[in-house]
Amino acid sequence: MSVGHDLLGGPPPTFLPIDEGAVTALAQGMAPDAVVRAHPTSSLAWAVLSDEAWAAGKVVESYAFARVGYHRGLDSLRRSGWKGHGPVPWSHEPNRGFLRCLRALGRAAAAINEVDEADRISAFLIDCDPNIPAA
Repeated sequence: MSVGHDLLGGPPPTFLPIDEGAVTALAQGMAPDAVVRAHPTSSLAWAVLSDEAWAAGKVVESYAFARVGYHRGLDSLRRSGWKGHGPVPWSHEPNRGFLRCLRALGRAAAAINEVDEADRISAFLIDCDPNIPAA
């Protein structure tokens, strides 16, 4: 037996790479829709777009933006070694774009009465990291 081996058999946490282009563009004040066009694989950019739509009362648009960002995040997670389950820590900032999309998708799913999806997403968020802030 090697020292440091996970005796419970759980997968290691997945840490996404820094989304430098989108992070920089958003920090410089570029409009989220322009950031999405420049960085279409950025879950963070899609999360910001989803949150803006939600704040404007555009629930369906928020859902759609979150869904795209969620799928872009799944692609990135898989490229980073994620096998479909296991921790995706909120404490690792590059993971937050995906997790924000997931949370936004659940919020919008509940708002359009897609209860089963909202419940699945809630469980998925807890599996990713039970310490994700509520807002």
